Amino acid sequence: MDDVTTLKAGDLVQVTRAASVQFVQPITFRVIRVLDWPAYDRWIWLDGYQLDASGDAVARRTIYVQPAGLLAQRARPAPAPRGPATSRRPGARGRQPD
Repeated sequence: MDDVTTLKAGDLVQVTRAASVQFVQPITFRVIRVLDWPAYDRWIWLDGYQLDASGDAVARRTIYVQPAGLLAQRARPAPAPRGPATSRRPGARGRQPD
């Protein structure tokens, strides 16, 4: 992840010691945004959520890391919609063909 511009909202990354020495135990992190805060060269501020093993958010965090040390993770598939799917054409309700 050398290019910060590739990080976007919703991305999942594993944050390890390679990203910052404070992450002795790696965490999974869902990016909300890359913050435009002052930082040293090759460092960035990220706003997002720390996730547990099941992918649920356990803490909102702002972290200071080197993007080169972040490992991209595969996103969980979106949950299936619940209930029967219905589709209606806009304006079709109650109209009779001409």
